[in-house]
Amino acid sequence: MSEHLTTVAGVAVDTRHFIGGERIAATETFTDVSPIDGTPLGEIARGTGTDAAAAVAAAKAAFPGWAATPRAERARLLEAVADGVEKRLEELAVVETHDNGALLRSHRRGVMPRVAHNFRFFADRLRTLGHEDFETRGHTQHVSWDPAGPCVLITPWNAPLLLATWKAAPALAAGGTVILKPSEWSPLTASLLADIATAAGLPPGVLNVVQGYGPEVGAPLVAHPEVRRVSFTGSVPTGRRIAASAAAHLTPLSLELGGKSPLLVFADADLELAVDLAVEQYDNAGQVCLAATRILVEEPVAAEFGRRLAERAARLRQGDPRDPATDLGPLVHPRQLERVDGFVRRALAAGARAVVGGHPAGSHPGGGRAGGRDPGDGRGAAREGGLYYPPTLLTDVAQDSEIVQEEVFGPVLTLQTFTTEDEAVHLANDTRFGLAATLATGDHERARRVTARLVAGTVWVNCFYVRDLRAPFGGSRHSGVGREGGDWSFDFYCDLKTTVTAPNGWTDHG
Repeated sequence: MSEHLTTVAGVAVDTRHFIGGERIAATETFTDVSPIDGTPLGEIARGTGTDAAAAVAAAKAAFPGWAATPRAERARLLEAVADGVEKRLEELAVVETHDNGALLRSHRRGVMPRVAHNFRFFADRLRTLGHEDFETRGHTQHVSWDPAGPCVLITPWNAPLLLATWKAAPALAAGGTVILKPSEWSPLTASLLADIATAAGLPPGVLNVVQGYGPEVGAPLVAHPEVRRVSFTGSVPTGRRIAASAAAHLTPLSLELGGKSPLLVFADADLELAVDLAVEQYDNAGQVCLAATRILVEEPVAAEFGRRLAERAARLRQGDPRDPATDLGPLVHPRQLERVDGFVRRALAAGARAVVGGHPAGSHPGGGRAGGRDPGDGRGAAREGGLYYPPTLLTDVAQDSEIVQEEVFGPVLTLQTFTTEDEAVHLANDTRFGLAATLATGDHERARRVTARLVAGTVWVNCFYVRDLRAPFGGSRHSGVGREGGDWSFDFYCDLKTTVTAPNGWTDHG
């Protein structure tokens, strides 16, 4: 086997960059390690500014031909990519589970089928995209979408391929060429996507994949003057740096920067449904930007709700994500474990009470910890309990406390109470974020009133994480800038043009 191939659960993955339709090796590499058990998965090409420049050059060279490709042909190629995803669904699911620790059953049943759907949806939407012409004083006005150019897509580690294709599918459908930079903590399925795209017939340079660290390869990609769009999902501090860098060339941005979303439970809610919604927030070990980690419960039902939630959380099974019986897998990286544990320790020190959980697996309340290893750049087990942090529920938390105000990105929920609708809305809106909110109530009018007052890009009423790709997605405040999804994606990845034609047809001037 080639020195540039690694095998993950029997699946061969190329560890090199993919630029201009070719695999490009790197002089330096970084080690990709599974969060499940600390097993090294491969030595991955470590990108540099030179690689970034090469990827942008390849995307720029491919852009005129791809932009001129008829919509029907672009759509056909995107559907071929979807076919390729479906043919390799099991391989993609297995590799991603090993790479980021999310549940294998979730990858099989939901995540990877949705990856294929991302391409099919935007292929279908591309075929019908358009506005009706409109008249102004006899003049005809026509709106068109012109492909903008090379697009840099920087994606996170918590749902690597799903979030990459939320961006790549519309960018490609819009006629843009793509430079995809996956997270260094979960790079493998992006490499497989490059293989799938090649097999589907995408021309060289239309999709490029560059791996490595943000400061070394992500930063030069964002700062490149030939880049026409930047879409990023990740942290607020990184989003600020990207925005500042892109500002030098006025490069349009789409930023999804996480959240601290509330779940509001009113006394008239179906309490069992409300508990179900709360337990869902532990999905993917809490590493979900949309997670409603702040549980706000009306006083009359707070005690009963808290009791039921604590019982359900304590019954969740944490362990190997490849086991069908597992409910929660590991955190993705030792640094993530340290981050989550730090938040909880500081909250407990400030007076919070852990009703469930409150310390990493393999350690004990009061500070006792199992022995560990230096995490370095890998993702080995930082303690005897590995990277597993049990479901945690904290009460007695102050509204202005760190644990309530800042995104933890782990399986940690806080529970607060309220007495009036106004107080509920105030507490829900009282952070710097505004990505999502979830509402449990049996009163339609209350749902209407409260939803109208919540600051959030998405509000779910008596449900959670239902998303149609026709709808816009994004956040308010520090949760992001812009919206993607449906026609909003084409608005972002294209330059909109209005053509106005004079009345009475054309005049021949001879």
